[in-house]
Amino acid sequence: MATLCRPAVSVPEHVITMQQTLDLARTIHADHPQLQLALRLMENTGVQKRHLLRPIEETLRHDGFEIRNRIYEAEAKARVPAVIDRALEDAELRAADIDVIIYVSCTGFMMPSLTAWLINTMGFRSDTRQVPIAQLGCAAGGAAINRAHDFCTAYPEANALIVACEFCSLCYQPTDLGVGNLLSNGLFGDGVAAAVMRGRGGTGVALERNGSYLVPETEDWIAYDVRSTGFHFKLDKRVPGTMEPLAPALKELAGQHDWDASDLDFYIIHAGGPRILDDLSKFLGVPAEAFRFSRATLTEYGNIASAVVLDALRRMFDEGGVHPTARGLLAGFGPGITAEMSLGRWTVSERASERLGTRVISDVPDRVLVEEPTRAG
Repeated sequence: MATLCRPAVSVPEHVITMQQTLDLARTIHADHPQLQLALRLMENTGVQKRHLLRPIEETLRHDGFEIRNRIYEAEAKARVPAVIDRALEDAELRAADIDVIIYVSCTGFMMPSLTAWLINTMGFRSDTRQVPIAQLGCAAGGAAINRAHDFCTAYPEANALIVACEFCSLCYQPTDLGVGNLLSNGLFGDGVAAAVMRGRGGTGVALERNGSYLVPETEDWIAYDVRSTGFHFKLDKRVPGTMEPLAPALKELAGQHDWDASDLDFYIIHAGGPRILDDLSKFLGVPAEAFRFSRATLTEYGNIASAVVLDALRRMFDEGGVHPTARGLLAGFGPGITAEMSLGRWTVSERASERLGTRVISDVPDRVLVEEPTRAG
């Protein structure tokens, strides 16, 4: 069974706090008739800080689409390899063990895809398959997980590498003054993530089922208007309410697997904004605490697009994982409006258990705790 191993995540060194974002908005858009509404919406996102590729003064300057895309390519090549190396290390594999690279991004464009450059420079085999996905936006993180699962199901001995590279700050458009765009300027951040899905072995989430769902007649709710100045983000005011039609799709997928979506052990969800998580808590009937990993990503990094799901999963690993065989749901949402969903159980490889000497104990009947590893000598 294919297992999604610990993701590696990296964010750029330049940081902007929410207070700095609000101060900039007040300065730049002092005469905007809906400034107070935009400021209130930004504050309500729950974002405390975001990481940016470049200093804020450079981020606010538009040097043209051509230059921005050059920056995207150069920074992707500079930042992605180290994240891949860490993901491979965590999965206990080498580049030569990877059979397919699934690369997702919606904030820059390259042809050939970065996958070709990675194969030529990082020791991947020349017969490694390439699956670049460029037009699923924030849903692409979930889609990459699902396509990796499909591949490893078709080829049970294969291993897949997932890479998400999102430099949302390169899409800043100073002439876009709609409230939705002003909100986006205070919501999105930059980040790179990678994770390995092993066809055999590995510690992480062993996937059992995946699915997709598109809410009818919503294709223009989240979109790009592509102009000579680059990608102009379009966000409909109805987007925050999309969990009402999507929650039944999550329930349906779980039901097909004889699981109850309201009674799972972990939830790794794309946190596009706080209302997404609040509404899912309501419509699925689960406590808000169930989405703590996704909310932490939103608070500390903002919306890092397709990398959100991988970062939320990374946080669950770093907390210590969950009890053996815990059942969970992973989901990414994005343009379409599209949901990419998967179900899986937490699993620990036999090799890891033997190496760490982990002892599992139970302090109450319905809760399993893992003690600190015991070490000989």
